[in-house]
Amino acid sequence: MPLAWTSPLILPPGLTGRLRRAVASVLLVAGLFAGGVAAAERIAITRAILGPSAEADGGVVLDAQFDFELPPVLEDAVNRGIALYFIIEFEMHRERWYWFDRKVAGETLSYRLTYSPLTRQYRLSRDTLALPFDSLNEALNSLRRVRGWRVFDQQLIAGGGDFRAQVRMRLDTSQLPRPFQINALTNRDWTLSSDWFNLRMPPEAAK
Repeated sequence: MPLAWTSPLILPPGLTGRLRRAVASVLLVAGLFAGGVAAAERIAITRAILGPSAEADGGVVLDAQFDFELPPVLEDAVNRGIALYFIIEFEMHRERWYWFDRKVAGETLSYRLTYSPLTRQYRLSRDTLALPFDSLNEALNSLRRVRGWRVFDQQLIAGGGDFRAQVRMRLDTSQLPRPFQINALTNRDWTLSSDWFNLRMPPEAAK
């Protein structure tokens, strides 16, 4: 994996040997992390639509389709009993020409993917709901789809204005065991994320 810079590492003169080594280590880790993040955007959002809730309760819901595969190292980790946590984040901002945009809505979905050697089943959990699957691909297919996720109330945008809504998915490396969190800093196979995907605000959502 290439580093974030191409020129030789040059440190300021006058540093002691120990301090020079410490500064070099920090810069090296920062470079590896930056390179890993740049290569980590391997979740594609192929479809994401906002619309009124079918419940006629004044809510706006999100349907989204994500496209990704687990790198072999993550698949191996799941099969060895390591839980993987995936986060889907939604944000909506009101655009203001005279100041910074103001965040007016934000929602998060958290999924936990595990494997049980005893039952030989994969399990995808969200809150108190847990669904078993006979194969990893079946579990991932469920994870890749979001249907009818209520993200804000129509009343929030009823007054008009310019709004910007976006969604993304990422692997939450902060919930990995500590040794794997360190791996995620330097190994792109331990990081999965998408770019923020801009959503179109449907006219019917403001009714």
